[in-house]
Amino acid sequence: MTNAESAEKTAKAENAKSARTVDDDVNPNAVIWDVTFACPLRCYHCYTESGRRPAKNLSHEEMLKVADAIISLEPQMITLCGGEPLTIKRIIDVARHFADAGVRVFLYTSGWAMPAATVEALADVATKIVVSVDGGNAATHDRIRGRAGSFDRAADALARIDAEVGRRLAAGVPAPRFGIDYVVVRSNYQELDQVCAELAPRFPHLETVYFGAVVPTGLASRPSFVEHELLSDEQVAELIAPETRRRLQEAAPSSVTVETTENFEVQMNPDFLARTPSFRPFEIEPDGRVRGMPIYEGTVGSLLTDEPREVWRRVRERWNDPFVLECLNRIRTRADWAEAVRRLDRHFASPEDRRRIDNRPPYVPGVVDIRQRGVA
Repeated sequence: MTNAESAEKTAKAENAKSARTVDDDVNPNAVIWDVTFACPLRCYHCYTESGRRPAKNLSHEEMLKVADAIISLEPQMITLCGGEPLTIKRIIDVARHFADAGVRVFLYTSGWAMPAATVEALADVATKIVVSVDGGNAATHDRIRGRAGSFDRAADALARIDAEVGRRLAAGVPAPRFGIDYVVVRSNYQELDQVCAELAPRFPHLETVYFGAVVPTGLASRPSFVEHELLSDEQVAELIAPETRRRLQEAAPSSVTVETTENFEVQMNPDFLARTPSFRPFEIEPDGRVRGMPIYEGTVGSLLTDEPREVWRRVRERWNDPFVLECLNRIRTRADWAEAVRRLDRHFASPEDRRRIDNRPPYVPGVVDIRQRGVA
């Protein structure tokens, strides 16, 4: 038997061991809707390449139709993100549509444009608001996010949210929770303590600071990015180690919960899914098309034209696809994961998306085009 034949036999055995049946009774419980690919920032690790591709925005009526399709699947919560969800003019109305149906709404934002009126309206409908911060200071954050002034804008947004939450708590009315989400790459890895010790204390009602290892998807899957910015396996192990969490928690205010994660669940590892029935993700693109798996290219239907439960069935079938299982079962390292992403993207992407992937510019460390203030 040749090495190739042996590897193929091993892969088939692993795939058979990891295969799962599609359960028609289960509902998605991690629902993510990237409501737009429009974004004022140009993050160099952007998972969706937002701001660099067509926004694919739906009309308000179409968004409500997609929302109704999602609601029919009976999720407990919906995460609205993008791109920048607050570029959608009536996103508050969409969020209210979910809230009125009993679905908890989480919204992720860069905080670039969050006037007090927007914060107040969002606080009426959101369960939690999360602001992305990717550095302990403006220089690092603005470099990673590709826009001058983005750190100050994020901090201002956090201050407005904090003030609104404080006002509501003082009045005895419901208030949303809010937190900071920090994507950890090599060049901001040393600033985690600074975020906990210097930024977090500025917001008395802040609930969480969440440090997540960068996921090798989208622009973060490029070989040049993997070489220079993807965390090493040793860094990831250190990030999630109990002593690291303890140190960061001690640096933060006692009222703030600090969490660190390797983001392993979104790898869609077959063994993980088999033993974790509580994780059943469902990701929708701006135009209503549904991805087969959250971080990988390739859609399996549209909530505008297809029956929602049929689309959900196709999603779960994708997890059992032999090519998917072969790719994912080979992963041993973070670099392996990036290679699996590239293989899966190439295999399942539409011709349009393959062209976009082929046209991604390489990541060059130290060469970052930071957009200036006032540039649309």
